[in-house]
Amino acid sequence: MSNGGLRYQYARLSIAEKLIVINVAVFLVNLLVPFFLNLSDRSIEQWFELPKDLGTFISQPWSLVTYSFFHGSFGHIFWNMLLLYFSSRILLNLFGNRKFINVYFLGVIAGGLVFLLSYNIFPVFYAANSTLIGASAGVMAVLIFVCAYIPNQEVRIIFFNVKLWVVGLVVVLMDLIQMGSGNAGGHLAHLGGAFLGYVYARQLTNGKDIGEGFAKILDALSNFFKPKEKKAPLKTVYRKQKKHTVAKGADYDKQSHQRKIDAILDKISKSGYESLTKAEKDFLFKAGKED
Repeated sequence: MSNGGLRYQYARLSIAEKLIVINVAVFLVNLLVPFFLNLSDRSIEQWFELPKDLGTFISQPWSLVTYSFFHGSFGHIFWNMLLLYFSSRILLNLFGNRKFINVYFLGVIAGGLVFLLSYNIFPVFYAANSTLIGASAGVMAVLIFVCAYIPNQEVRIIFFNVKLWVVGLVVVLMDLIQMGSGNAGGHLAHLGGAFLGYVYARQLTNGKDIGEGFAKILDALSNFFKPKEKKAPLKTVYRKQKKHTVAKGADYDKQSHQRKIDAILDKISKSGYESLTKAEKDFLFKAGKED
């Protein structure tokens, strides 16, 4: 397949699928480049992993996000990406790309902060020489967000239908139970991401989007790195009154469209995703793609 074909296929992926591709690509680069260049296994990873030492962290603050793109083994990345794929499909069906990015990366940051604070506050971790890698905190944020936003929605797990709130509870309990059996830092990060996902969902149910500030920061960064467009020469243009009327009509259609989305989301919150008609599901899916 040509480069153009690959770019086209990549462009067709959902935002979550693109994130999975990036994670897999980073995993392969981190695995193969040190091998072929006869470097140490951590020669690349050490610049992007999240260290427990605050002094080291201050020298590489980007690691609060970049740690999530690195994984320690095939099993580590496989289960993270598998869980991200299925949980993100539900979130993206409910909302669009913007909400997914907010939940995922705020979960990554929350998990990283819980790891950092825990290893510098609790005496049990003082002697540990630990670093954090893996997308688990972001994945947990997405999963628990979905479980908290539509808790009574049922999903099929092997032979049984299980409500999402049960899935979320079991996953969190597993992290709590395994805390003392090794990889405490990883489990702490999982719980940080889970807490973020839960709070985000509950606040959104109450009409407050706690990720709006984060989204504005991302927009500002995106605009900063965009190439500046050359300003066109000034021209005097006569605008007919009829154009103003068309704009009003477009605004009305946009407001009507948003009201319909809000009504469907309210219905999901009260009665679950399966209570939607096929037309409502199709409408919500298309609206998510347009976001």
